[in-house]
Amino acid sequence: MNVPAASPGGLHTSRAMRRTTAVVALTMVLIGLLLLYMLMQATNNRELYERNYAVLFYVNMAVATLLLLAIAWVAYRLVGRLRQGKFGSRLLVKLAAIFALVGIVPGLLIYVVSYQFVSRSIETWFDVKVEGALDAGLSLGRVTLETLTNDLNAKVRASGAQWPEAAQNGGGAEIERVAEQLGATSVALWTGSGQLLASTGQTRIQLIPDKPSPAQFRAARADRSHAWVEGFDDAAPTEASTARIRVLVPLASDSLDLTPDTRYLLVTRTLPANLVANALAVESANREYQERALAREGLKRMYIGTLTLSLFLAVFGAILLAVLLGNQIVRPLLVLAEGVNQVAAGDLTPKLAMQGRDELGGLTRAFATMTAQLSGARQEVERSMAQVDAARAHLQTILDNLTAGVMVLSADGAVRSFNPSAERILQVPLARYLGQAIDAVPGLEDFGVGVQRQFSEFAQRAHVQGTDHWQQPFELGGSQAPMHSPFDRALTLVARGAELPEHERLLVFDDISEIVSAQRAQAWGEVARRLAHEIKNPLTPIQLSAERLEMKLAGKLAPAEQAVLNKSVKTIVDQVDAMKRLVNEFRDYARLPAAELKPVDLNALIHDVLHLYEAQSTSAAIALDLDAQCPEVMGDAQQLRQVIHNLLQNAQDASETAAEAGRPRAAVTVRTQWQPTSQRVRLSVMDHGTGFSDAILKRAFEPYVTTKTKGTGLGLAVVKKIADEHGSRVDITNRMQDGKVVGAQVSLSLPAHDSAA
Repeated sequence: MNVPAASPGGLHTSRAMRRTTAVVALTMVLIGLLLLYMLMQATNNRELYERNYAVLFYVNMAVATLLLLAIAWVAYRLVGRLRQGKFGSRLLVKLAAIFALVGIVPGLLIYVVSYQFVSRSIETWFDVKVEGALDAGLSLGRVTLETLTNDLNAKVRASGAQWPEAAQNGGGAEIERVAEQLGATSVALWTGSGQLLASTGQTRIQLIPDKPSPAQFRAARADRSHAWVEGFDDAAPTEASTARIRVLVPLASDSLDLTPDTRYLLVTRTLPANLVANALAVESANREYQERALAREGLKRMYIGTLTLSLFLAVFGAILLAVLLGNQIVRPLLVLAEGVNQVAAGDLTPKLAMQGRDELGGLTRAFATMTAQLSGARQEVERSMAQVDAARAHLQTILDNLTAGVMVLSADGAVRSFNPSAERILQVPLARYLGQAIDAVPGLEDFGVGVQRQFSEFAQRAHVQGTDHWQQPFELGGSQAPMHSPFDRALTLVARGAELPEHERLLVFDDISEIVSAQRAQAWGEVARRLAHEIKNPLTPIQLSAERLEMKLAGKLAPAEQAVLNKSVKTIVDQVDAMKRLVNEFRDYARLPAAELKPVDLNALIHDVLHLYEAQSTSAAIALDLDAQCPEVMGDAQQLRQVIHNLLQNAQDASETAAEAGRPRAAVTVRTQWQPTSQRVRLSVMDHGTGFSDAILKRAFEPYVTTKTKGTGLGLAVVKKIADEHGSRVDITNRMQDGKVVGAQVSLSLPAHDSAA
């Protein structure tokens, strides 16, 4: 899984800032280290120190100032981050403070100790005792040299006074004797004009002997001797000593006056090497001491400046290290914090990851990998949820368009959800009763109790029989239904139940009333066909036999017996005619042909049918209320004529029954009405009878259901069958007025010709 390292812009900016900071810090550290080295070299080299003191001092102060400014800038940045409330700023400040304390506290301690040590050490260097010791050493050296010089001077003068006259022009043996006697390095005999007459020792082997100067000759002539020490100015304490004492003495002559031709004896004795070295060391130490004493304050400032610069370097290094290490620690934490905030906000886009090999970098990579996995998982979940939603929508669409009713019940029978067909079949607004038990819904008490009983029995036998559902038929709205039943007809439902997860229950039910009615009608039709066949065959022989008996016995019987015979024959013939009519009705119901739908003028058809009722004087009158705007309807004229005839006969019979019961006689009304919205023509036949009971209303269109004593109960069944053939809806209701039943109304809705086309 790929994990992004960082955004290009932020990464380049961060790298550039880090590189710039590192370069500046490294440059300043190198400059500081170079200055420290130069300061150490300067303090060990007096000439270099004196020559570059001003430059070193000002450069030192400049670097210290830059370091101080850098530290102040870092502190300002840290305080700014802290005020802005950036994540990790407190940790960075703590790290900087810790590292700064680690660098400052020991540095200050060392600085204070070193400052005191340097100050006291420099002061002790120039102590009075040290200066007195150096002065004493110098005095001791001078006294020693004077003593040696005076001693040699006295001995040379004595030797010069005893110098033989004969040897004044070059006595080699005498020179050797004097050199041996005085322990001299060399002895030379010079004239006053500077001519060498004789010599021994080192002077003999020199190509150009060291000749005394005219001033030295004059001093020797004036003071009768002249001694001096030479070689100390050019010698160094570490070099081999060449210092020596030289004494120039004029030799005695017969003439008391010293003339330019006077002979001079020059005796040279080399000083001991340790004596010369000690004298030179004391002299060098004294000279350096005096020089250092003159530059005491400058030296102290230089050492203190070196210490201060070292302290600043240590502090700056500590703070710089704190910032760098803090950034290394905080940057992964910042990346993690930003990523966590984004994840908390629901943003699972790829997150930044550090490429370092440490644990924090690994943690950012692990977090980025985890976020990527979460993003993939969420995408998969969203994909699955989309599939589930699509499946749910698909299932909901299927449920909404199912003709079967579907309900989801809780374990205690409460309604959780349902589809539109459930409301349509049960004819109850189930939305009002969501969350309530199904047996608490008005009109569904028995149905709910039966469903709950089936689920309970199913739960008991499911483990034994291994079935996954139950199925049971239910009768709703029949003759046994309560008065407040919502059903306008008897319903026959076949219900199936199954258990769902989370203790829910699925109830599916279908309205098979039409199927049962059709099956019942088909069965009755088959029965009617067979009855018509079986009954009609013997009726004709019975009628013919009765009529033949009447003909054969006519005039042969007494009047009384003849009257009985005539009455009996008439009764047989009448009953046979009634049976024929009944058989014909059975035949018509069983053999009702398929409708041939054609455009029919319903108003004209009603007028044609009413011609058959014009001659009837005993029946109830018929009033017409026909809508002139009614268009032609699609129907079978013969079957529609039969429908009108059956409805009119039933209406007249109901009105006559009400009149016999003492109610006012009223006309039967035939009404047509055009309904533009539904594109249908509504045919209604209204009577002023006693109406129907609820039980009859719910089963009025079933065969052989009637309230008339002489009826067969097939009239409305035939109407229902013809309406079904025409794709129409037929309904029957009681007409109410002031809360009382004032008659019944049967309505048939037929499609208009244009809408049917």
